[in-house]
Amino acid sequence: MSEIDGLPYEGLKVLDISQGVAGPHCGMLLARHGASVVKLEPPAGDWGRRIGTTHGDNCAYGLAFNRGKRSLALDLKNPAGKKIALALANAADVVIENNRPGVTARLGLDYDTVRKQNPGVIYLSITGFGQNGPNANLPATDSVMQAFSGLMSINPDAAGLPQRINLLAIDVVTGLYGFQAVAPALYRRAMKGGGRHIKTSLMEAIGAFQSAKMIEFELEKGEAAPLGVPVAMFAAKDGYININARRDGHFVSLCEIVGLPDLADDPKYFTAVARIGNGDELMLLLRPAVSRMTLAELSKALTAADVLHALVQDFGDYFQSEHVRAVEAVRWIEQSGVGCIPMPLIPGIRPPREGDAMVHAPHLGEHSREILLELGHSDRQIDGLAANGAIVLFEKS
Repeated sequence: MSEIDGLPYEGLKVLDISQGVAGPHCGMLLARHGASVVKLEPPAGDWGRRIGTTHGDNCAYGLAFNRGKRSLALDLKNPAGKKIALALANAADVVIENNRPGVTARLGLDYDTVRKQNPGVIYLSITGFGQNGPNANLPATDSVMQAFSGLMSINPDAAGLPQRINLLAIDVVTGLYGFQAVAPALYRRAMKGGGRHIKTSLMEAIGAFQSAKMIEFELEKGEAAPLGVPVAMFAAKDGYININARRDGHFVSLCEIVGLPDLADDPKYFTAVARIGNGDELMLLLRPAVSRMTLAELSKALTAADVLHALVQDFGDYFQSEHVRAVEAVRWIEQSGVGCIPMPLIPGIRPPREGDAMVHAPHLGEHSREILLELGHSDRQIDGLAANGAIVLFEKS
C-alpha cells in the first residue's frame, strides 16, 4: 500500500503555479490529502524559497508550504515552456495561481483560456486586494495587509505603537480559506458537474478572520472593552506567564495565591464588570505580587485552583514539552539538503512518517524530468528543452 492509499484526494491532479505562501499553502493541503500536485515555478525558483534565511535552495516557509509536491522548473515566457504548462493546466482538476490581476492572462494560463479545453477545472485565483477596485494592482504582502486591514491596530505595544505579528499570518490564513473554498467546489463538481473560478484575496481572508473584532469595533465605536480583567501577561521572578482569571471564582483564587485575598472582597473588583472598569488600578496591585513568585510556584498553585494560565515558551520549549512529546504533536522529518526539521501535525491529516513523500519539500526542478516523461516527452526531448532554457533540471550535488 502506498502512502496515499485511502486519502480523499487520491488521483486528483493539481497544478500549483502560485508563489510565496498563500497559494502554496492551499496546494500543500491538497497534497497532504492525497492529491498529485505539480508545483510549476520559474527557473529562478518560487520567491517563497527565499523568505528569510535560506538553507540550500529553500527556506523555512518553502519547506513548510510545499511539502508533498513535485517541482517542475519552467520558463513560461518560452513558447515550449508555455505549451507544457498549458498541457498540465488542461489536464488538471485544480489550478492555483496568485499573480496580480491580468498577469496570468498574459501568460496564457488564465481561467478563460484553461476552461476552453478543461471546462470542469476548479481554478483558484488569489490576489492581494482582489480582482478589481482602486487597489487591485497595488502590491500587497502580508505586512502591507496587516497594516491595511486593522490587524496592527489591535496589537499595540506598551507605548501604543501598532505592531506587526512576527509571522506571515495573513498568507497562512488565506491559504486555509483557499483550501476551504476548493474543497466544496470539488464536491459540487462531483455531484452536479461543472468547474468554477474561485477568486479571493489576502484582504478578504484577513477580513473574514477578524470579523468578530470588526463587529466589536463598530458596536463599541472603536473603544472595545477588554474580554476581562485580569487577562494578561505577567512577569514572574524567573520568566513570563499568561494568566486568565476574569471569572469571579478564578479571580478569588488568584488573589489568594499571590497573597492579596482582600482584593476579592473589594467592591471595586468584586464583579467581572467592576474589574473591567477598574482594570488599570487592579493590574498595578497584581503585577508586583505576581513578580515575587517563581513560575513553578505560580503554575503549581494556579493548576491546583484550575485557573487558566500558561508559561510563555519559545518553540524549543514547545518541542520539549512533556505533553507535546507524549501526543507526538511534532514529528521530526529528515529533509534532504537541510537535515532534521520539526513537522507539526496538521489537524485532521494523518501524521507524517520518516520517508513519507508527502512531507518532502522538493528541490527546484527536482521532478522536471519525471513530469515531462509522464507527458510523453523522451529523455532526448527533455534534454533539448533544458538546453534552450524552457525548463530547469535538478542536478544532485
